Amino acid sequence: MDQTQRRSRGNALCSSTSQPKKKRTSLMSFFSKVSGKLRFQKRESLRNTLTFLAERAWDRSARKRHMVMKGLGTLACEAPDKVRKYKKIFLDLLVHGLYDPVSSEVIHESLKTLAIVLSKLQGKGLGSFFIDITLQTRTLLDDDNDNLRYSAFVLFGQLAAFAGRKWKKFFTTQVKQTRDSLLTHLWDRNPQVAKACKTTFRACSLYMKPRKEYIFQSEEEQRNPKLCRQLSHYHPELLQFFYANKIL
Repeated sequence: MDQTQRRSRGNALCSSTSQPKKKRTSLMSFFSKVSGKLRFQKRESLRNTLTFLAERAWDRSARKRHMVMKGLGTLACEAPDKVRKYKKIFLDLLVHGLYDPVSSEVIHESLKTLAIVLSKLQGKGLGSFFIDITLQTRTLLDDDNDNLRYSAFVLFGQLAAFAGRKWKKFFTTQVKQTRDSLLTHLWDRNPQVAKACKTTFRACSLYMKPRKEYIFQSEEEQRNPKLCRQLSHYHPELLQFFYANKIL
């Protein structure tokens, strides 16, 4: 059973099984505790709040795990100066959510929150988390869920900007393996996904090895030489499309 099937099966089980009143009450209590801790985080230790969220990141309830990812996003927005201090805890929990085996909602929230956290960190100090995030995000670019695809393209574009020298070789390999997805989703059925893909395509064009013997033939091609050389080698028909639609 592949990852998409596992998520679909898990979501179907969650939606078809109604929760007992006691469980619903417990879930509401959990939401209240998280909201309260986020509201009064200045009076409490942020580390205690993160510990509270970390304990529930492994909960059997997908809704609670989803709330944890959402809570991390709220923390990142309300206390951006603390993200760098506790980045390992943030990233560890978010990568865990990114690999959730059954819930697409948890994965989607993890993608969105990672985009926030990476922007706060400016891609610095990601360490081996960069590999984990890149590998999983790449697998979601072709997901059937429009929301997952959109957020995956947004995050993949950020990773392209933050790869730096340390991860340049690794990310170049990932872009090569992702080329078909990038080209396919330029015409995604969802306009927002297509737009996100175009932005990501531009960011990833720097990692696409150009054809050395290619000779420029027009002023338009001089505007973005690396991308044009790549397209001219693999998909020359796209050059005319990009120029016609003013993408380049």
